[in-house]
Amino acid sequence: MNHLPRVRLVDVAVAAEVSTSTVSAALNGTGRLSDTTRERVREAARRLGYRPDPTARLLRAGHTRLIGLAAREYVESPWVYVEHAYFTQLVTGAARAAHRRGYAIVLLPTLSRDDYWLDIPLDGIYIADPVADDPVVGNCVAAGIPVIANVPHAEGLLPWVGCDHDAAVRHALTHLYEAGARNIAVIAGESTALFHRTSVRACESWSAERDLPAWIVRTREPGNRDVLAAVEQVLCAPRPPDAILTLVEASTPLVVETIRRLGRSIPDDVLLVCTTEDPASARTDPAVSTLSFRPAQTAEAAIALLIDGRRGEPVTAELHIRASSTRPGPQR
Repeated sequence: MNHLPRVRLVDVAVAAEVSTSTVSAALNGTGRLSDTTRERVREAARRLGYRPDPTARLLRAGHTRLIGLAAREYVESPWVYVEHAYFTQLVTGAARAAHRRGYAIVLLPTLSRDDYWLDIPLDGIYIADPVADDPVVGNCVAAGIPVIANVPHAEGLLPWVGCDHDAAVRHALTHLYEAGARNIAVIAGESTALFHRTSVRACESWSAERDLPAWIVRTREPGNRDVLAAVEQVLCAPRPPDAILTLVEASTPLVVETIRRLGRSIPDDVLLVCTTEDPASARTDPAVSTLSFRPAQTAEAAIALLIDGRRGEPVTAELHIRASSTRPGPQR
């Protein structure tokens, strides 16, 4: 498809036989120009099909009404993070909050050079799961671009809106413990994202407090494949777990299918809690207990703070207890 070249301000100036500053004044309704000159410039602009550059106009006004959004999890892998339910809901919540305020959301690439985003005219950036010592954070802060995150930043450089991940992971583990589990396998990400580091530390300290071994299996890549492989690995161990907690987003129907394929029953042989926003979790057989960090609500609150400078209501993680992590009989 062939596109006509964009008509520039200087093209209108040549056609109207005036200077570019006169054209700018005539089209913006400023300056001391005669009615004849002003109309001649406007007629030349109409004839040539001139349209002002909206980005340039917004930059002159001091803003572009564009908010960048990117996930910094697995930054070495060119993965499409919006394929996951967590990030889909996070993007939806951010877009909803931005659109209500007359802003647009720009999805930024995960894999790019450290200063790539500085070339994009953004009014602010919302970073999901920044990594420790994240160079992107440092560059944006140095450039004066407002940045907000969904987890507390290691260096304390950023405001953030999110859940207490440490408390949420401990709550999920305690639920499994009170259901009778004593050999819990936790599937966590190898990513350097702060969420994974915080979650792993929570698992280790929770286990130490109860004199239990911390059984943590790391996945190297996002997606179902590594999570399902980790589930199979722990269930084939000499002493298989009596409960599994996944901290990496995966399809809960596939997790249930993998456990059953290995001859294990949920919840009789193994209790299961998955950290996911997958709505299918409530419709599996049995229904899967889930730990939710409420990404849509978190993103809406973050965008409101970024644009309006006003904090909203606190966001709390939710543990949805279903049949996969409960057994008949007395339980605490």
